[in-house]
Amino acid sequence: MIFVDQVKIYIRSGNGGDGCVSFRREKYVPNGGPDGGDGGKGGDVIFKVDNDLNTLYDFRHKKHFKARNGEPGKGNRCHGKNSDDLIIRVPLGTIIREAESGKVIKDMAKPGMEEIILKGGRGGKGNQHYATPTMQIPKYAQPGKEGRDLWIILELKTIADVGLVGFPNVGKSTFLSRVTNARPKIANYHFTTLNPNLGVVDIDNGKGFVIADIPGLIEGASEGVGLGHEFLKHIERTKVIVHIVDVASTEGRNPVEDIKKINYELETYNEELIQRPAVIAANKIDVMQDNEYLNELKEEFEPKGIKVFPISAVTGQGVKELLYHINGLLQNLDKETYIYEQEYFVDNQEIIEDAFTIEALEDNVYKVEGPKIEKMLGYTNLETEKGFAFFQKFLRENGIIEELERLGIQEGDTVKMYYLEFDFYK
Repeated sequence: MIFVDQVKIYIRSGNGGDGCVSFRREKYVPNGGPDGGDGGKGGDVIFKVDNDLNTLYDFRHKKHFKARNGEPGKGNRCHGKNSDDLIIRVPLGTIIREAESGKVIKDMAKPGMEEIILKGGRGGKGNQHYATPTMQIPKYAQPGKEGRDLWIILELKTIADVGLVGFPNVGKSTFLSRVTNARPKIANYHFTTLNPNLGVVDIDNGKGFVIADIPGLIEGASEGVGLGHEFLKHIERTKVIVHIVDVASTEGRNPVEDIKKINYELETYNEELIQRPAVIAANKIDVMQDNEYLNELKEEFEPKGIKVFPISAVTGQGVKELLYHINGLLQNLDKETYIYEQEYFVDNQEIIEDAFTIEALEDNVYKVEGPKIEKMLGYTNLETEKGFAFFQKFLRENGIIEELERLGIQEGDTVKMYYLEFDFYK
């Protein structure tokens, strides 16, 4: 399966079902009261961590996810059915971002985590709720509230305690396969590892840590050269960084310079990475001809507090000491996984309930809509003098008449409010 760690998708929650306009129809009851039921709630869009997933591959071909709408209300006070929620499963470590701004909506960084990202629209109230002493046969029911929609980016950032970094062919995959239950593919060419391989290091009866082999980096990785930039994100959560170098220089590389180059790429990508505890695994001592590079590594980095461990990933020499040192570093660090804080709050983008909109149409017609206007029409009997006076007062106090005049309305022009249509006069 192809490893995919970033996708852009569209999500939409369900609309609420409309309330019902209905009146009781019974024998010998010619004027039955209103009995329209409420609409059902639209489905939420919920994201859930699935521990069996390790890639966003399933999102490559399906980009649109829509929850179902709630059912409309029915007569005889019957409530419309609420819609089932839409559950979208993602790997542990997936960050959900608002696509346009890139801001974090939620970091799915805990096993089994479940979060509502978009709430479904509430169902509209049936006309049974709008009966009053002055209007006993309300012919209005509340429409269901529309669901929300959003374009989001899913970004997978691997969750591991330890990240292995190093140039291609230094033995990272061999090391990982020796110390964990991971079985990465191993071959002698650059960028064999196309996805971060995770494994669990078991130390002392179940106590251990998770380690990730980050794909081989090259110079310029932080600027997008090669594959490095695509995978640098997977090291951001790691607590300890392990540099693996070829101390035998089997490909003619200088391991001291390699570490400096890797550190430059890490710092350029995210300067916090260079501040994290680090250790150096000087690999391939089984084929090392002399101690020149090993001595250089110790002289350069151990005075800076970065310990160097000569190891052989092939024979296992020195590996146990390295693992115990890494475990000791982890014991002194915060046990919690780094979680990205929420920056984008979907609920804050909701339309204010009291808002209204006025649109100038053709032929001197003005359309006025909004939740508060819907509600007012539901409980106001415009056929009575008192009700009509209340209606006019409502328009003035809420700034609707002022806004109509600002848009250029003239006496005799038409105003539409849902089912109501009237000529405008001051």
